[in-house]
Amino acid sequence: MSEPARDRAAPAVLNAGALAGTLDLAAACIQSWLAGRTPVRMLQGIASGWLGRASYSHGAWSAALGFVTHYLIATSWAALYWIASRRVRLLVRQPWWCGAIYGGLVYAVMYEGVIPLSAIHRHIPRTPQDVLIGLMIHVVCVGWPIALTARGHTARRDTSTI
Repeated sequence: MSEPARDRAAPAVLNAGALAGTLDLAAACIQSWLAGRTPVRMLQGIASGWLGRASYSHGAWSAALGFVTHYLIATSWAALYWIASRRVRLLVRQPWWCGAIYGGLVYAVMYEGVIPLSAIHRHIPRTPQDVLIGLMIHVVCVGWPIALTARGHTARRDTSTI
């Protein structure tokens, strides 16, 4: 990796993680509100990945843990995309398609792997409508922001089409 590319890694990853984390969190807050739950309860739900059901009895502390956890996860996904995009240039040349696929991958890994293996210890029941909405949110709020941020932090010569 060239020196300038290394210099762009931290801002790219941090910007992408912050953007995807914020958009995804906003979508989660809206979904919670529509379901009659508060954002605090939703954030405690994220913290329940660490604390299990006890998360809901820890008030603002577990909500803060959920908030931090959410952004760490979003930034981790951004870092993985950035690393892959340094080796597979298609990821920056075709950010719309690759970002959409990446958003779907993030959704699948989180709901089929991470959540069941966490302290929650279960699959979250989802209807086909829930899956479709979740996939759309992850494409628009996670995959695209990460892919487009990676492209924006990539030198122009590396983003031209083949």
